[in-house]
Amino acid sequence: MSFVIVIPARFASSRLPGKPLKMIHGKPMIQWTWLQAQQAGANRVIVTTESAEVQAACESFGAEVALTGEHHQSGTERIAEVIELCDLADDEIIVNVQGDEPMLPHQLMHQVAEGLETYPHIQMATLCEPILDIETVFDPHAVKVTRDINQCAINFSRAPLPWARDCFEQLPPELPEDFAYARHIGLYAYRAGFVKQYVAWPACALEQVERLEQLRVLWHGEKILVLPAMMDAGVGVDTETDLARVTALMAEVAEG
Repeated sequence: MSFVIVIPARFASSRLPGKPLKMIHGKPMIQWTWLQAQQAGANRVIVTTESAEVQAACESFGAEVALTGEHHQSGTERIAEVIELCDLADDEIIVNVQGDEPMLPHQLMHQVAEGLETYPHIQMATLCEPILDIETVFDPHAVKVTRDINQCAINFSRAPLPWARDCFEQLPPELPEDFAYARHIGLYAYRAGFVKQYVAWPACALEQVERLEQLRVLWHGEKILVLPAMMDAGVGVDTETDLARVTALMAEVAEG
């Protein structure tokens, strides 16, 4: 199986400026993500950033880097520029690994690429994991996904979707026994040609109101394969609090 991992690493993060270069146990966060990606079996691993500082840091530990524009509104838009810069074929599978996921197992990167390889009629794939507590269902930072019988997405939402009427209207609300909620994991695989199509579409109303770029795909009638993750996805970093948590968790893993 041939696939390319692209790791968007935006320096100008609004919630945590300079995020890719935040240090975790002696290495910048982007290096930890890159080290995991190196083990996934990809043909190439490319870090893409708008920052010369991030570029220099990544090149210092041996990463291939594509310097892209500052105008991109999403990682997918940045990846579209990488596809053009690197002249990647339309049928190449691209795996989008966020640079702020230093704990993301390389096995999941391979899994999402393999999923797309298995279903040639589908243009995009991602992963999900079970939600086991009511707090996560109601947490807007946890994106919920519902799927059809063929494991393709019906919808993504920050809301508690679906609304379990009988269980949620009681106090306190409880999880229903006859429905398994799933949290979306922000790891994507898509065919390079489809990325070009995606960025040519204007942002849709549903995507804008939820602030979830994958909804643009469903809006235009394309399918997204959503596979159950084969293992825990770890913890991503959006804030200083997340950074401290990940640092502590990675120390536990090293000690264990």
